[in-house]
Amino acid sequence: MSAHTPHPKMRGGRKTAVGNVGRPPVSWALPGILFFAVFAIVPLAIAVYLSFCNWDGLNSPTSAGLDNWTRLFKDPEFRQAAWLSLLLTTISWVFQTPVALLLGVWAAGRQRSRAVLSAVFFVPLLLSTTAIAMLFHALLDPNFGVIKEIGPWFGIDPNVMGSSTGALLTVAFVGGWQFMPFHTLIYQGGTRQIPQVLYQAAEMDGAGMFRQFFHITLPQLRNTITTSSVLMIVGSLTYFDTVLIMTKGGPGTDTTVLPYLMYRTGFQTYDLGYAAAIATALVVVATALSLVLVRFSGFGNMRSTREGM
Repeated sequence: MSAHTPHPKMRGGRKTAVGNVGRPPVSWALPGILFFAVFAIVPLAIAVYLSFCNWDGLNSPTSAGLDNWTRLFKDPEFRQAAWLSLLLTTISWVFQTPVALLLGVWAAGRQRSRAVLSAVFFVPLLLSTTAIAMLFHALLDPNFGVIKEIGPWFGIDPNVMGSSTGALLTVAFVGGWQFMPFHTLIYQGGTRQIPQVLYQAAEMDGAGMFRQFFHITLPQLRNTITTSSVLMIVGSLTYFDTVLIMTKGGPGTDTTVLPYLMYRTGFQTYDLGYAAAIATALVVVATALSLVLVRFSGFGNMRSTREGM
């Protein structure tokens, strides 16, 4: 072995050259695995178990077999809540994705006012969902809220929360107003990872700003869009506190989405076994939609956008 050849070292049972980083030991992942198991896997397993039981929250659970699941698939209220959850998720995605993507691309630039405006725009992300829901509930009060004064100027009925369409769109807007900055941060980070040499080459070929956006930025953000969409779908399917504070599932049952139906079934009628079945079904739906999105977007075959640079 020559004097300039690095001597191999044994790290984690593998030979690695000096200066190369070896694979970290599995023990490093144990805290995260334990945390996930205690706060995700164990509660999910308990919910699945309770979905096959009758339980009022006070007495011991008793076996119910498949009664809760049979009732679930025959329950028209569950079907309506599932449809409303999917509709709310679709509206939220269509509303949030284009705006968050454009804001993220803009925030990744070097404009003079970018830092100040970005800081102001990200403020809603720091507030609690409960506080935001209470704020908009007060603003949209048809008797005392701001909507009573400015609504007629824009042709908006002050009692916007009194209609099924208005209430659902309001819930989607409030959720988007709060969480859009989070997705903007994701797109901002993704945009900053795009190699600048691509834009330099495009400028040399005479490509303008719009052609660069549609032919460079969007294709390079494909995996970022998938990541944001999965998080957005899961978040939209689990809207609860906004619905509870702003509409209480109304008017009627027009905003009774699956999480609110689960809450009402479990903590108002004390049918916690059936509520557990609704919760389990919600997990299955959210997981299935996420897997379908990942499968058909090609996210599983993701490769580095900087490969070969």
